[in-house]
Amino acid sequence: MEKLKYEKPYIKKLHAGVMNKFGTRTGIQPVKSIEGVAVKSLVEQYGSPVFVLSEKQIRKNYRSAYRAFSTRYPKVQFAWSYKTNYLNAVCQVFHQEGSWAEVVSGFEYQKALGNGVPGSKIIFNGPGKSNDELQLAIENDSLIHIDHFEELNQLLALSNNLPNKPRVAIRVNMDTGVYPLWDRFGFNYENGEAWTALSKIIDSGKLQLAGLHCHIGTYMLTTAAYGIAATKLCDLAMRCQTQLGHKIAYIDMGGGFPSTNTLKGAYLPGNDTVPSVDDFAEAITSVMLNFGFANDDLPLLILESGRLLIDDAGYLLGTVIANKRLSNSKRAAIVNFGVNILFTSFWYEHQISPAQDFAPHTENMVVYGPLCMNIDVIRESINLPLLNPGDNVVVHKVGAYNMTQWMQFITLRPAVVLVDEQQRTHLIRSNETLEYTEGPELMPEHLKASK
Repeated sequence: MEKLKYEKPYIKKLHAGVMNKFGTRTGIQPVKSIEGVAVKSLVEQYGSPVFVLSEKQIRKNYRSAYRAFSTRYPKVQFAWSYKTNYLNAVCQVFHQEGSWAEVVSGFEYQKALGNGVPGSKIIFNGPGKSNDELQLAIENDSLIHIDHFEELNQLLALSNNLPNKPRVAIRVNMDTGVYPLWDRFGFNYENGEAWTALSKIIDSGKLQLAGLHCHIGTYMLTTAAYGIAATKLCDLAMRCQTQLGHKIAYIDMGGGFPSTNTLKGAYLPGNDTVPSVDDFAEAITSVMLNFGFANDDLPLLILESGRLLIDDAGYLLGTVIANKRLSNSKRAAIVNFGVNILFTSFWYEHQISPAQDFAPHTENMVVYGPLCMNIDVIRESINLPLLNPGDNVVVHKVGAYNMTQWMQFITLRPAVVLVDEQQRTHLIRSNETLEYTEGPELMPEHLKASK
């Protein structure tokens, strides 16, 4: 028998990633395409940085959330939260799926009308509605959610001698076991303020009390709080029916459901710890179904979800500018997008992925933006491979709030691109130019430069 040839043993380091307690691997993988469209081609066509939104993922998220609630409760209506992302193309995707509009300013209200949303399917929230805005909402038969007694008095004054009563609801704040309490907005449940407002509306005879509304917080990680909130709103609705002889048409549970982004300071990734939309739906609908309403008296359930429906449909593509060694020897990478356009980097530990193949070695580093501000930190600590100037990166789950809270500060705001369900790309917001930003400026005669 021939003797086998000797081969020198060797140890090969595997980079499969470390498993956490849930079995999730934390290894780094390149992201070379978004919904089948190459990252490099997106950057070449639309520039860097550039926001990219997936229409397919938006529709998938909406249908999943609607299914979670509608399979548990017979009357469900979603209203797209305009403040989350009010780019018209984004809003139209939600309206095509059957969503109403939920707005919190006259600016957003006008956008909803411009998007073809009937006034009767616009919910007008917020504490700062002017007389003109309230008048417009009344004329369009919109649902006006009253935030405070001053607004209630405004509406009572505006409703004199109207042929039709304005349709209103009140926003209710309450103790749901989550602290600090969100008691800045609306009428308090515990101290009786909400009941006083409801009684005043009914007694006035000038307004049509249509619903009850709450929004108990943002990025809520407990389903129990929604069960408490639903119980208290149902209690008010039942008391309106039994004590005031008035049936409530709908209960609006607001939003606040989290995406799977990881919050700063969190011990584990959001993917492993955030409750599912089914969990929230179960907590809310079980309360409403079992509260004691007759079948014919079950209120319509309205949801105003925002980030849950769009956060993971958004990406920010950018480019590495330079690398540095800090005074503590820690590595730093500088990219061409800052906190002025990625506002949520103040809240989240965003996943950042290289957009090309890379060497297996990784290093803990800081990722800075290009702004001349010390607070321009995209990630304070993240393990990434060594990135070279000109390399592209992909920041994940940026669809919510970044395109409404972004700022033109030091750098111009970038383009936004939508990838449709057929993998076609559409420019839905052009990148800013100097001419665009200087458009509203006016120069006094004595300051004009002589030529």
